[in-house]
Amino acid sequence: MFLFFLSSGMFLGWSLGANDASNVFGTAVGSRMLKFRTAAILCCIFVILGAVISGAGASHTLGKLGAVNAVAGAFVVAFSAAMSVYLMTLARYPVSTSQAIVGAIIGWNLFTGSPTDSTALSKIVITWIACPILSGIIAVISYKIISFFILKRKIHMFKLDEMTRYGLVLMGAFGAFALGANNIANVVGVFLPVSPFTDIELFGGFCVSPAQQLFFLGSLAIAVGVVTYSRRVMDTVGSGIFKLSPVMALVAVWAHSVVLFLFASQRLEQLLLDLGLPTLPLVPVSSSQAIVGAVVGMGLLKGRHNIRWRTVGGIAGSWITTPIFACLISFIFLFILQNVFQQTVYLP
Repeated sequence: MFLFFLSSGMFLGWSLGANDASNVFGTAVGSRMLKFRTAAILCCIFVILGAVISGAGASHTLGKLGAVNAVAGAFVVAFSAAMSVYLMTLARYPVSTSQAIVGAIIGWNLFTGSPTDSTALSKIVITWIACPILSGIIAVISYKIISFFILKRKIHMFKLDEMTRYGLVLMGAFGAFALGANNIANVVGVFLPVSPFTDIELFGGFCVSPAQQLFFLGSLAIAVGVVTYSRRVMDTVGSGIFKLSPVMALVAVWAHSVVLFLFASQRLEQLLLDLGLPTLPLVPVSSSQAIVGAVVGMGLLKGRHNIRWRTVGGIAGSWITTPIFACLISFIFLFILQNVFQQTVYLP
């Protein structure tokens, strides 16, 4: 029965892959530096690696937001987030899966009368604001440094094209790894407290934890979404906001990947703690906001008149409506599942 309820998490993973793969490789495909098939294969491989190896960090904060303690409730929460993301994907907007799952969890909290952890919620909301700003700043600084290096070295156009192509492959792989590490919590995080999986012992004493098993299944669903439906949104990110040069495409993916990694790495958090420095919260941030912030930042650097502000406005509007939709869908379907199908969506 758990696998049936987990299907909504797989649907959410598919929706995330269909939508958020554009944030990793959309600029490369849009600038015609990479073929879609190559981008999709790289994205699938490194999303799975990122989810299984480093997916645990951001899932803890998401779990504090609302402790969904019944498998039927987790099913509705994941399904509600997936539906809101899917509807926005149909409209070709790179929406935030993080915002969708947060809205769905709050809908569960409202329906069950459970408290919403204000500390966890404030951390997440602050990152929604900081994420695009930080990404834009990193993109602008990185672009200026790379431009200075290109002019100083007087790199030939064909050589620059080849270097940029290889750079897009490397940065795309890094971005896909960071996406899996940061956003797998959105896909299966609500199922962690109710998972029936147990540790699996492999050869050489290697142990696969229940969380890693869930992360692997969720990342497979993301990979399917990448292959089957991500091309549409890649076109919007790659050329719909601002016409990117190949070097700008490389910088955009770099800035996006760094931001996602900063908010997902437990090792980086421990390193900063050991050095006595302030740490960043480990939360599932929006990869859509990160890539859009990077693209808009470089667009502003080149002159704000070059940016298609109507497209930016549509994307920003989808960021506002996505958590609201997810919250409403979650509340309504919880009511239906409990009162019509007599399923337990909450354990007192």
